[in-house]
Amino acid sequence: MLLQLDAVGKAFGGVSAVDGVSFGVAQGQVHGLIGPNGAGKTTLINLISGLMRPDRGAICFDGQRIDRLPPYRVAALGIRRTYQNIRLFPAMTARENVTVGQHTRRTDTLLERLWFSPRVAAEERRLRDEALRLLARVDVSDLAEVRASNLSYGDQRRLEIARALGSEPRLLLLDEPAAGMNGTEARALGRLVRSLVGDGLTVLLVEHNVRLVMEVCDGITVLDFGRVIADGTPAEVSRDEAVIAAYLGTDDDQAADVQETIATLETAAGSLIEPAPAQGEAPRPGAETEAR
Repeated sequence: MLLQLDAVGKAFGGVSAVDGVSFGVAQGQVHGLIGPNGAGKTTLINLISGLMRPDRGAICFDGQRIDRLPPYRVAALGIRRTYQNIRLFPAMTARENVTVGQHTRRTDTLLERLWFSPRVAAEERRLRDEALRLLARVDVSDLAEVRASNLSYGDQRRLEIARALGSEPRLLLLDEPAAGMNGTEARALGRLVRSLVGDGLTVLLVEHNVRLVMEVCDGITVLDFGRVIADGTPAEVSRDEAVIAAYLGTDDDQAADVQETIATLETAAGSLIEPAPAQGEAPRPGAETEAR
């Protein structure tokens, strides 16, 4: 496993935000992390990226323990993230924002920059060309010289991904990248994530859009109240009634709602669960419902 969490815990006062979480993310895969609001997903991303330290347990990246490292050292190992709330530099252009994300790849020294060494100019040209390539990768190359504050919400989300890619990470942590996107934008994001994995990247995706997660991810871990309640393939997770209970709650009167939601999740998982209906066959109930 490229990323491995073992019995990780984090409490704030008397409240356990993350409670004994264990799971792994294989190299070259998209792994989804889902759960209701307050389940501990963003806290877990903060622990992996070094913004917080766990109270107990271990987090290992490529066999090296990282849960006691500061964020800059975690980043230097090849882990990058985006944020649930957009955190761009609004007064900088899109290209400049990506260049900021390339700081760990600079080869010139501070002394060379102070003396305006010719190598600095060559380095700046190299980084500029790479930044433009990354902007094209996320389909915002025509906005390279536009201030981040003037970009649309969807373009700002894509710019955040380009900035995270600027350091050529091995593991990319995406915290609700589809938040606020419509269906078309979310599907385009899903295609981008899959293409990045095709290039050798590994992605841990935190997302509330369950349909997107089911379509894009190779494996899924589900959290509820800081604990893992399910871990497996999209097909396995979509059939897990504990997952449905976490979103809806269950009792005898809600059984029908639970079964309907299971059918909706199965539909979102698509061919991972069952083949598409034969031509002329009516789709299953709930097939047009988008899981949230």
